[in-house]
Amino acid sequence: MRAKLLTEFVGTFVFFSVIGLSGGAGPLAPVAIGLALTATVYMGGHVSGAQYNPAVSWGLFLRRVISLPTLVAYWITQLVAGSLAFTFAFLIGAHLTGVHPGAGVYWYSALAAEAVFTFALVLVVLNVAATPETSGNSYYGLAIGFTVAAGAFVVGPISGAAFNPAVGFGGTLGAALFAHGGWSDLWIYIAGPLLGATVAAEVHALQARPPVPPEISERST
Repeated sequence: MRAKLLTEFVGTFVFFSVIGLSGGAGPLAPVAIGLALTATVYMGGHVSGAQYNPAVSWGLFLRRVISLPTLVAYWITQLVAGSLAFTFAFLIGAHLTGVHPGAGVYWYSALAAEAVFTFALVLVVLNVAATPETSGNSYYGLAIGFTVAAGAFVVGPISGAAFNPAVGFGGTLGAALFAHGGWSDLWIYIAGPLLGATVAAEVHALQARPPVPPEISERST
């Protein structure tokens, strides 16, 4: 477990540092974030599962891939590493504002964006990294990184494209400590991703059910 938690900590810290500093990449920020996630997933996938996200861990727990003690340990590690990463980003970066919905965006639009694209992320993770039929593939990191990059491109201006409660917490904490930010939007980045992950786990459960034999299907019609 020590190696797993160390890997989760390092991967989360590096990935979140890129997120926190990605504003300097301008319109290519989603590319930087997607590439960082791809690289860190390949770095840690064989050790800890490279989850780096409480919503991903929640989806894996619901699908019985990880146990409750592992879920709690991963959540604590992700939140601590994420908070330190955003603290680091605020200390060395300039004009950072944390994670929040775009100007003029209603809370329900941001919540929907976070829920839908976290759903997409967790469903991809479950199918490419936690399904026997795809076990041992070499593309899982690309699939996961591309999903986050695509989501960041299309809903970044709407919700901030966290898709991750630890990103929401770390970004909000950093803004509160260094940029006079508030906590009022944090619930969006907790509720939205956890809701999306829950639905993704249910969909994956339906995908994983064995097909109905043709003769039974025919008798039922």
